[in-house]
Order: sequence, then C-alpha cells, then structure tokens
Amino acid sequence: MKTGDWARDPEGLYQHSRGGVITVARLGELGVPSMTCYRRCRPGKPWQRLLPGVVLLSSGVPTRRQLIDAALLYAGPDAVVTGAVSCRRQGLRGMPDHPYLLHLLVPLEHKVGSSGHVLIERTTRLPQAIVVDGVPLAPLVRSVLDCCRRLGSRQDVSALLAETVQRGTSLPELFAELDAGSSRGTAIPREALHRIADGARSAAEVDAMKVWRMSGLPEPLWNHELRDEDGEYIATADGYFVAAGLAWEIDSYDFHFGKQQYAATVARNARYAAAGIVVLQTLPSRLRTEPKRVAEELVAAHRAAEARMRRAA
Repeated sequence: MKTGDWARDPEGLYQHSRGGVITVARLGELGVPSMTCYRRCRPGKPWQRLLPGVVLLSSGVPTRRQLIDAALLYAGPDAVVTGAVSCRRQGLRGMPDHPYLLHLLVPLEHKVGSSGHVLIERTTRLPQAIVVDGVPLAPLVRSVLDCCRRLGSRQDVSALLAETVQRGTSLPELFAELDAGSSRGTAIPREALHRIADGARSAAEVDAMKVWRMSGLPEPLWNHELRDEDGEYIATADGYFVAAGLAWEIDSYDFHFGKQQYAATVARNARYAAAGIVVLQTLPSRLRTEPKRVAEELVAAHRAAEARMRRAA
C-alpha cells in the first residue's frame, strides 16, 4: 500500500492482519507511521494496543483467538503455545477457571519477555508443534505438565492429570516428560502422578473408575490384594466389591494375553473360582467405546454375585 492509502482503504489494511491483529512493524511497511499507530490506540480511538508492538484494528473486546494471534506475533515465528490454552485446544475440559493467561515456549536465544496476558518461557527443549486450526501447540503431555507446574493447587493438578490419563496418555509418558524438564514446580504433579499410579495402575483402570461412577454401585476396593482363609494369595483385583464377593478385572491384551500372561490369567481365575469369588472381566477398549454397556454389565454381575452370596449364607 502507498503512504496514505491505508486511511482510504481500512478493509485493505485488515486483509494484511491476522483477524484484525497486526504488528506495528507490519503497519509501517504498509505506510502507517508508528506514531500514528500509537495515537490511534489511545482511549476513545479506533484501535487498541494488545502487546508491545502489536495492535488490534478495532476498539472492541478482543476474542481469545485474537489474543493468541497477538501473542504469537509478539513472541516470534518459533513460538509454541503450551499450558492451559494448549490443553483446552486439544480437548481437555477439566481446566481450573483462572484469569486468561497464554503460556508460550520460545527458543532459549530469544530475548522476548513476558508481557500482559502472555507468559514467555525460554527453553532448550522447544517441542515440535502440533498445528490445530492454525495455532502451533506443544504436544499434550508437555502442555499438561507445563500447566501443572504453575497451578499450585493439589486438587486442580490431580484433576487435570486424571483427565489426561483417562484420555489415553500413559503414566510412563507423563513421568518421562516430568523428568526431562525443569524441576521447578514439579513436586505437586509428581505426587499426584504417584497417587494415580498407586490407585490405578494403568489408564484403563482410571477409565474403570469413571465407568464405576456411572453404575451407582458402592465403591469397590481398588487394586485390592485378596487371600483365602489360610492366608494363601488369590489375586490383586483391579476392583473388589466386598459385600458381593465380586472381583472386577480390566484384562488388557498388552498385560494379560501374551502366552505367559494368558496362562497367569487362567490360573488367577481358577484361584478366584476356588475361593468362591465371582469375576467380571472387561477389555479396556470397551471402557471407552461402550461405557454405559459396561456399567450395565457391572451392575448385573454385582446383582448376581449378591444373590449367590445370599444363597450361600
């Protein structure tokens, strides 16, 4: 655009922006003097300053997408969105309701600093971005743990990590990322991951807890070691309903249906039968594809096990 043309063609100026967001440097290339840019961002004027060197070509409340675009223009072309915003854009819903803050990762050599709604973290471990709707996002594991390191609340951290595992991210992946990054702020997420690992030895067992909540049944003992009257080991049930004498096993192909693992599973079920314990076996894939159906099966198995206990009494 020639000098002065922008004033006669504001729509043309908008077309050079990202949805109305543009840098002062780019405006200068289009013939808008920097002093004019800042003058038009004063109170009551038609534009507004979003970040140093970045303006919005309107005076209305910026959308979240405009705030993201402003942050990316401010931080430079290598910036990657991480933390809470990245988690939300990758489908996580259990995020704490905190003031909007955009966490960006940039290469260590970049000299840009945090400003306004943008938190800049310089890193030697810049991840390969996943581009979603034109926005470069850090992989989910990195985004979740970057968020957890700054939450501070054990409840919020535990809820976010539990949802992440329910979505299919493995505990080893999360522990590996935690170990690879900075140790700052890792105490609470590490503690939460260990609790999840202790209470649910696999992502499938976390899914099982979600299905159990749908069933309306009393809570089972999770990962409970069972022994017979002589103290001989029977099994460690994924879930054990004491009053019904029902063991619920989440038998994944990976852990139970190799040659040796299959033989161990058969032997385990024989010990259950000898001890008079009813067993319901569920494939982990069904916990996600058919959660309501599995919950119904769990209720039916619990009812049958209870009836059996009453007959035996």
